[in-house]
Amino acid sequence: MLHLPILRWGTPYRSVNQVVTPHFRTREPLVSMSQANVGLIRRDLLRQGEARATLQQIPVADLVAMAGRAADHFLNDPLPLDPESGTMQSPQDYVEQVSATTGMPFSNVRRNMLKVHGVLSKVTEVLAGLTRGLDLSVLDQGYGVVNGQMLSFFARGEAMGVVLPSNSPGVHSLWAPATVLKMPLVLKPGSAEPWTPLRMIAAWVKAGAPAGAFAYYPTDHAGGNEILRSTGRGMVFGDVASTKRWKADGRVEVHGPGYSKVVIGPDVADQWEQYLDVIAESMSNNGGRSCVNASGVWVTKHGDRIADALAQRLSRVIPRAADDPEAVLAPFADPDTARRISSMIDADMTGEGGTARDASAAVRGAERVVSAHGGTYLLPTVVRCNAGHPLANREFLFPFASVVEVPAADLPECLGPSLVVTCISNDPAFRARFVASPHVDRLNFGPLSTTQIGWDQPHEGNLFEHLYARRAIQRLA
Repeated sequence: MLHLPILRWGTPYRSVNQVVTPHFRTREPLVSMSQANVGLIRRDLLRQGEARATLQQIPVADLVAMAGRAADHFLNDPLPLDPESGTMQSPQDYVEQVSATTGMPFSNVRRNMLKVHGVLSKVTEVLAGLTRGLDLSVLDQGYGVVNGQMLSFFARGEAMGVVLPSNSPGVHSLWAPATVLKMPLVLKPGSAEPWTPLRMIAAWVKAGAPAGAFAYYPTDHAGGNEILRSTGRGMVFGDVASTKRWKADGRVEVHGPGYSKVVIGPDVADQWEQYLDVIAESMSNNGGRSCVNASGVWVTKHGDRIADALAQRLSRVIPRAADDPEAVLAPFADPDTARRISSMIDADMTGEGGTARDASAAVRGAERVVSAHGGTYLLPTVVRCNAGHPLANREFLFPFASVVEVPAADLPECLGPSLVVTCISNDPAFRARFVASPHVDRLNFGPLSTTQIGWDQPHEGNLFEHLYARRAIQRLA
């Protein structure tokens, strides 16, 4: 059985307390993860300042070069998995191990590998977008003259703690540039996806970054909370219930449900058939597991026809073997989770919030939960409902969307908070309302998939502004 160590500022540590995660299909033990307790984490985090001082000594230009090498190591090289036992992890090992504990098909894991590689290899462009073109060498001294103006920035903390999810490796792209910004990382991996952050750390170290800039703590909820409490800046991923305690803490950036949507404007409402492919892609990309997957389709006309046609289109997305290049759907590592989600949808369909119609049932049959290839899957589901229905603004870990028809005058106010909105309209006045909306985090104009992400744009916050603040500075000439 494989073992994953704790990394105490780069030093591997085997704990007596370990948690075993099985292969989701065979239920055979696959990997044992050493667990960090709260006391160990609290003690280690007294050394954040040392870790930051180490990174501060390295010029930004050198860290950018390391990021490029780390990108290639992450994508192509065997990397240490457990230094104590000498276990190495090839890229194919990584793909199969992520799939074994999360259920993701190999093809989805490989696509997410490319996302991480892309952010690291193009970190200069990514940070140029986040800093509006700032010359980052200003971080080497903490101040400098840029375009004739004195600028100074100070770090808001000595390390960033990140409590990570298990839904998709691509989310790790969000914190990947932090090392270039000279910020040590304290990572709590997701219980089912511990592989990606450990492989990213190994890639950075092979590229020349100091191992002491990285801490990696498989731990429980109490340990995760301690990481967020004890670091100056934080990032947490999870559902509404698990992240709500951090909503009011300005030190912590919360990444929760996205409630992303596709909107077809009234000027192109009659051409809706042209946009079925982009809607289906927005729903099903990455198995529907991301916060940027569309969970709502809001239109001004033809709601019933759009729901039925979309259900027909998505009926082609079926369970396939993990190594099938065409695989899109991911089975649930815990079959009870799939059954519970399906029951929640059915309960809401006829609950007090009014009746909704499962448009997919007409093409796939009544059963939403199916067993295939040794796994339990939720089949794509399109629900037709009104704007006030409980399912109009819901998000699940599989391709699910509600189709909602509303008056054009109600858009975009009726959407509610939305991480991504793809607004398909050529009407400047209609578009302008979306630009002005405070509830739209990312905005796509035209038929772009909601999952098409530009990493040089802010995503539920701006990483640079989260880690650094500008101070006033002046000096005698």
